[in-house]
Amino acid sequence: MAYKSIIVNLAIDAAPAPIVQVGIELAKRFGAHIVGLAAADVPPLVATGEGMVSEGEIMQIQRTEIEKRLAELRAVFERMVPVSVTSEWAQSVCSPTRFLSVMARAADLIVTGCGDGDNVFRAVDIGSLTLGAGRPVLITAGNMEHIRAKTVLVAWKDTREARRAVADALPFLEKASDVVVATIDTSRNETSRDSLDDVAVFLDHHGIKARTELIAGKADGDRLLSFARSIHADLIVSGAYGHSRLREWAFGGVTRTLIEESGISRFMSH
Repeated sequence: MAYKSIIVNLAIDAAPAPIVQVGIELAKRFGAHIVGLAAADVPPLVATGEGMVSEGEIMQIQRTEIEKRLAELRAVFERMVPVSVTSEWAQSVCSPTRFLSVMARAADLIVTGCGDGDNVFRAVDIGSLTLGAGRPVLITAGNMEHIRAKTVLVAWKDTREARRAVADALPFLEKASDVVVATIDTSRNETSRDSLDDVAVFLDHHGIKARTELIAGKADGDRLLSFARSIHADLIVSGAYGHSRLREWAFGGVTRTLIEESGISRFMSH
């Protein structure tokens, strides 16, 4: 597998330069085409007072402000991307999560910042995107400008989602200096060790030397993050686990913790 088309999501309320720089570096690293993308929606009005402008006028003002900001983001993107990297731009006044999920059909990889779960009209809902896009999602840490991915932690669990994540992340794993495949061992039997060994053999067939670790302790996201920091991981690869319930995404504990983490970049597949 190779990344030949990468979508970079520019949040309307965030500084664009860091995420664009990440996209440029990844496009150069993998020889990929880069698609800059931005979207935001006009929220429905909850209430208006007497004597105020009409709802239609308020919504048009908000739409005009969004379109102005999208134009600014496009200008930054087009100014930063060098001529050596092929690129294009896409924007829309609509739900950023929905727009990015639709545009994912034209990409091998989605790159986005941490998002803002409190304002789905102006920022991507990372959980819904990860579970619904059908493409791997790279969530950058903070305002990070570089995804070095030199030490990569593969958070292993013997599931379809984790297998998909390992396969999707092969281009990163091939270029890493240190790959650690780890699982939190709660069963205390040989099954966990055998599972890790099989993943290491799979990676070896792709020319990737990986070491394996059984993490003792409770199977939760905090334990996983603590281990990631102990090995100085700068990227965590994991499956994303969740399902749709009453039109809202419900997540497992580890997935939710990883989505909420902002100190380490995460690569997630579903």
